[in-house]
Amino acid sequence: MRVTAPRTSARSSSSSYPVLRELAEESEVGQLFVTSLIRSQLRLALVVAGGFLIILIGIPVLLTVFPSISEVTVFTVPVPWLLLGFAIYPLVIGCAALYVRSASRNEKRFQDLIDEF
Repeated sequence: MRVTAPRTSARSSSSSYPVLRELAEESEVGQLFVTSLIRSQLRLALVVAGGFLIILIGIPVLLTVFPSISEVTVFTVPVPWLLLGFAIYPLVIGCAALYVRSASRNEKRFQDLIDEF
């Protein structure tokens, strides 16, 4: 007994076969596509890491330039501790979310580029 269903949501493989074949055979065209994806992912990683480092280094610079901030307390907790505790972790989570969303977008563009051919 064999159970079959109509292929309603499946993509036609005839249009994307040549590019997939180029990728599988590691030809010059396939290498160009993969290199393009790697470069865009590397660029994204460097931009997100650079922005994160600038903000992370900005906190000690801010405390050095304005030493009076170190003396301010909120509910007996010094402001520098609050900055480190409540500003850094949301920043890390925000950078991670930005990176994941942008990396997914890059991969989707790569997939769309492959599907065009």
